[in-house]
Amino acid sequence: MDTKQSEDASREEKNQSSRLMMRIKKFNPREVFSWQLARTLAMGQGLAGLICGTAITSQYLATSFSVNTPMLQSFFNYALLCVTYTTMLLCRTGDGNILQILKRRWWKYLLLGLVDVEANYTVVKAYQYTTLTSVQLLDCFVIPVLMVLSWWILKTRYRPVHYVAVCICLLGVGAMVGADLLAGRDQGSTSNILLGDGLVLISATLYGVSNVCQEYTVKNLSRVEFLGMVGLFGTIISTIQMVVLERNEVAAIQWSWQVGLLFSAYALCMYALYSCMPIVVKLSSATSVNLSLLTADLFSLFCGIFLFQYNFSGLYLVSLVVILIGFITFNAVPTPAARTDPDTSSSSSICEEGYYDSPGATQNDPSKQEVAVGITSEEEEEEEEEEERRKRALGPSLGRGNDDEDVVAVGRSTKL
Repeated sequence: MDTKQSEDASREEKNQSSRLMMRIKKFNPREVFSWQLARTLAMGQGLAGLICGTAITSQYLATSFSVNTPMLQSFFNYALLCVTYTTMLLCRTGDGNILQILKRRWWKYLLLGLVDVEANYTVVKAYQYTTLTSVQLLDCFVIPVLMVLSWWILKTRYRPVHYVAVCICLLGVGAMVGADLLAGRDQGSTSNILLGDGLVLISATLYGVSNVCQEYTVKNLSRVEFLGMVGLFGTIISTIQMVVLERNEVAAIQWSWQVGLLFSAYALCMYALYSCMPIVVKLSSATSVNLSLLTADLFSLFCGIFLFQYNFSGLYLVSLVVILIGFITFNAVPTPAARTDPDTSSSSSICEEGYYDSPGATQNDPSKQEVAVGITSEEEEEEEEEEERRKRALGPSLGRGNDDEDVVAVGRSTKL
């Protein structure tokens, strides 16, 4: 028995090694490093650059002009989204009109707008209680939240290589935090570290919920619908919260053309980020996009070296390379989704953005109706022929009355 088990184990090892060699031989770099991957990588880094722009403008407002009004800054962004995309929904007809959308799922978009507004607010508020290092580390909690929610809601199934890629990206973030500590950039308040860390975790969780809802809406409904509803409810919620929490800070702002320019730059960066992110999410996934956004802090650090006289460390470059390697590894292997009911998938595909542009195209297409009529007529003829064959086969057996098995066999053969 021991010899047989050892032989079986050796055979399995040989089979595994041979499979590994076959995979290595069949490996084609062009299939991995495709134009789709390059486009996703470039667009993701573009989004990271926009986040870098929001960070720089916010820091200029805080350090040079003593302006700390995160809700006012968010209000300008949501107002731009509302003016652009909500107006587009108003101009639509049919099921894509804003009134029809609000009748069916207004409360869902209300919750989504609340989640998005509070995610932006809590992460800015966390800087008042904890350090920059804690924010950078705990903000990565959004990645496991996204993976769990994608597995549960979107039915995404990850492979071992995806978990390895996420670990590689987190190692890159660890290198970045280590570089910050060596460079003496452990800035921020330490008045209530526990509260600050809790706010960062809450913000990461809310971002995960918002991004998963964004991926579902963009891939099953419409990008314009998502941005229009977020802009509408985000404007309302941020206005109420700004009046309640920031009315004194807003009244104390000493307006000048520099302050107005910084507010405008922040709002435009956020508007471009919100407008372009659904496109990248639709090409890849929310998890992939957030992995690419991990480089945003690095871009802010590189800009801070020239603008705010930060100390440079070689670990910053190592961190950037490691994060990009993890991102490429994650996107090199597709994430399969669990099988869904074809009826639900077909009904959800009807709600694509193109359906709102021409809602009657699929219903009033005469060519499709003619094809359907032709198919049904052919099926009816086949059924009539099958019935005639059954009658002929059953005719001689009716007089015998005890050959039921032969009758069943003949019936099965005619069906085949």
